[in-house]
Amino acid sequence: MKHVVHVLRGIWWWFGSVMGDHDYARYVHHMQRVHPGAPIPTEREYWRTRHAEAEANPGARCC
Repeated sequence: MKHVVHVLRGIWWWFGSVMGDHDYARYVHHMQRVHPGAPIPTEREYWRTRHAEAEANPGARCC
């Protein structure tokens, strides 16, 4: 049973990674490590900026 729970948690983590659930935490860690002392936007500001950039520069989206 423990193995099944472990596998399900791994799948849940992977799905969250694909959907971008961990992106803000990685961004904050990056900012603290590479740019100490720089202001860190709130999570809401981060996503707002990220979506605005994606709309302005669609890049390799399929549609």
